[in-house]
Amino acid sequence: MHRTAAQITTRESFNNRGEWITQAHCRDVDPEELFVKGAAQRKAVAICRHCPVVLQCRADALDNRVEFGVWGGMTERQRRALLRQHPEIDSWADFFAGQLEASQSA
Repeated sequence: MHRTAAQITTRESFNNRGEWITQAHCRDVDPEELFVKGAAQRKAVAICRHCPVVLQCRADALDNRVEFGVWGGMTERQRRALLRQHPEIDSWADFFAGQLEASQSA
């Protein structure tokens, strides 16, 4: 049985790919639309814009050093740049979960 995003705790949502991936807006999109180059990436990024699990997806792509496609609303180039800018971050899942928890408690 799958739970809604609201039923999943913040930390748990980042650590349980099976839970969050079922909530992804791209789950029913043709993968060819997400693994594109150039200007076509804007359309792929737009799919992510209102996705309830965009940060979980982004963390998964960053933690696993996914090289191709749009993941979590970020292009390949954007992910590479972020990884270069923040080599000190060992777990993007923990980083984003911490940010979400802090914003929810504020």
